[in-house]
Amino acid sequence: MSGKLFVCPTPIGNLEDITFRVLRILGEVDLIAAEDTRHTIKLLNHFEISKPLTSYHEHNKNSKGQILIEKLKEGIDIALVSDAGMPGISDPGQELIRECIDNDVDIEILPGASAFVIALIGSGMDTDKFVFEGFLERDKKRKKERLSELKNEKRTMIIYESPHRIKDTLKLINVCLGNRKIAICRELTKKYEEYMRVTVEEAIEYYEKNEPRGEYIIILDGNKLSENSETDNEYEELDDRSYVCKLIENGYSKKDAIKKVAKDRGKNKNEVYKQALDL
Repeated sequence: MSGKLFVCPTPIGNLEDITFRVLRILGEVDLIAAEDTRHTIKLLNHFEISKPLTSYHEHNKNSKGQILIEKLKEGIDIALVSDAGMPGISDPGQELIRECIDNDVDIEILPGASAFVIALIGSGMDTDKFVFEGFLERDKKRKKERLSELKNEKRTMIIYESPHRIKDTLKLINVCLGNRKIAICRELTKKYEEYMRVTVEEAIEYYEKNEPRGEYIIILDGNKLSENSETDNEYEELDDRSYVCKLIENGYSKKDAIKKVAKDRGKNKNEVYKQALDL
């Protein structure tokens, strides 16, 4: 009889957020596969749990994954944990879960902390439909290409970013998607938890004066008026200036709004610009 893989979410900051069920499973399994054993041992010590640990991370997922699958087939129960939050979200846990499915190994997913869900709800933006982008490409060109593809995305967007890259990412968002509403979340569940609900340009201005610290989650408002949206018809009765205002309210930069109005109505950009000069 094969063992079972238990996918165990761990606190993203506040240790009180771990569930009784996760603690019980961590105390019952034969082995714990951790993204960083040095990090996980602190969690186990805090809750007085003593179990064998093995590393399973991005750099050894192929070789170690096969070893873990063999152990599971031998009847060993294994708990999978990441450094924080739900394993399988922006970490190699998804690879091990797929391997278990392919090898008919039982999996049990435990509920618990997940940073992007907390950030999304705390942002105050639309939660009915959303898209999780995770970490964008590090290469600036590929990152810009991906953001450009998201320009007409109507759903709320969720992006992870590091403190070293957030300023450049915000500037690219402004270029590719315009000055729309944004929420920047950091230190979630910790002492200095912070939600900044602003526009993209306001966020850029803030981080020009304040050094970014901690890991970030960016919640970005969807484009309420995509290029081919049927809702554009609702604004046919508006004059050019009012149409520009409405587009800006829905996430367009002033420049892009003027360009769209000119294109939609077959007018010269300078003509529209003069009407929106004081915006």
